[in-house]
Amino acid sequence: MEPRCSVLVLGLALAAAALSVAAAYDPLDPNGNITIKWDIMSWTPDGYVAVVTINNFQMYRQIMEPGWTVGWTWAKREVIWSMVGAQATEQGDCSRFKANIPHCCKRTPAVVDLLPGVPYNQQIANCCRGGALAAYGQDPGAAVAAFQVSVGQAGTTNRTVKVPKNFTLLGPGPGYTCGPGKIVPSTVFLTPDRRRKTQALMTWNVTCTYSQHLASKYPPCCVSFSSFYNDTIVPCAKCACGCEHKTCVQYVSDHASPDRCASDRHASGGLRSVVLIVIASDLPRGGDSKRLAVTGKHEHAHAAAAARGHGRDRQAPLLQCTTHMCPVRVHWHVKLNYKEYWRAKIAITNFNYRMNYTQWTLVAQHPNLDNITEVFSFDYKPVVAYGSINDTAMFYGLKYFNDHLMQAGPYGNVQSEVLMRKDASTFTFRQGWAFPRKVYFNGDECQMPPPDAYPYLPNTALPAAAASLGAVALAAVVAFLVLVVA
Repeated sequence: MEPRCSVLVLGLALAAAALSVAAAYDPLDPNGNITIKWDIMSWTPDGYVAVVTINNFQMYRQIMEPGWTVGWTWAKREVIWSMVGAQATEQGDCSRFKANIPHCCKRTPAVVDLLPGVPYNQQIANCCRGGALAAYGQDPGAAVAAFQVSVGQAGTTNRTVKVPKNFTLLGPGPGYTCGPGKIVPSTVFLTPDRRRKTQALMTWNVTCTYSQHLASKYPPCCVSFSSFYNDTIVPCAKCACGCEHKTCVQYVSDHASPDRCASDRHASGGLRSVVLIVIASDLPRGGDSKRLAVTGKHEHAHAAAAARGHGRDRQAPLLQCTTHMCPVRVHWHVKLNYKEYWRAKIAITNFNYRMNYTQWTLVAQHPNLDNITEVFSFDYKPVVAYGSINDTAMFYGLKYFNDHLMQAGPYGNVQSEVLMRKDASTFTFRQGWAFPRKVYFNGDECQMPPPDAYPYLPNTALPAAAASLGAVALAAVVAFLVLVVA
């Protein structure tokens, strides 16, 4: 029995390892990752000066403000003398230094980007964007960040320098897992006149991959459906993004009773039910101009502080009260049917009062997305991950027009329409074919409705009750004709 137990334990361990690897693998972007590259550019009396470059090679997943945070553990007793284009969040204990005080003495520093507008002597190329990194498929030029770091007590040759360990990346929350630093061939640079090549003295790379399961227990978005051929609107599933431990805001008119919010809370999975009215000026710019009711088992002052975004929970979502409790909803509406074309409308709604989604991306998978004729109001780019398979499209806003999805309220939505040419061999409205197979918002997969809830095509798959009624009517007509003939 012992050998069998050993084999069973080994099998379970291998299965767990496979699941952990699969969780960080995106089938629509199999090569997507964030690569952190260290290039040692020069030696100093007790260390080196390196340029650290962060490249986002993810096609449709970006990092929004408050931006990335890169951390690591020094292999020896290194310190950071100075930085350009970024800063360590903590200085640490530098009491052993008497004259020149280092920028950071922590063995596990955490580094963040500088904000836009810092003095020029604190900037280098591709720095100072507040930690924002665009998706590579959307804006490759803005998908890179960089900073310069001067490291002391680190060794002054390729043999004495040790690669840091335990790299971490927050973007801005959890979800990324980084591998070890690997020494690679030195990076080659071209001079501005492009007539001479130089190279780094030493280079190592760190690869970080994203897992939605590590980022959050629940998906951050949901999908709803509707169509012109059926009056049924398929909503997001109840508590699709989780309902427990959430505070939400219910929109009420000037004459509506705020008690409605409490009843909605009980209907949405046991959310907290005390009501507080908050003036719209307390919310971020662009919120509803009318009153808002905030719910929560707290005193009024505590709830008001949560609505304003003060305290430790100011980064936590403050959602509009809905049955799905998702920060973002994507609605796909099958709008029109032509002889050779058909049209779908896509609407994205933000239910988060504390988040503006800058340079948002939407990815949909559908077999007819390989034959898009025109996209209205959005930019579009095919996502071809597997050669000739072209069933995935990335949509994103037009710059300076709708590339910002504002927070919840009257301006918290963007929408567009997609015109597609039919393929006679595959096109149909039956069995929910006209709806997408997968939907991603900002790189996270959204919760889809159950397949049996999709709007069905009338006169093709009647409900059982209607079918039975039709059979009875047909039998009655036949019996009447028999009587007449007799």
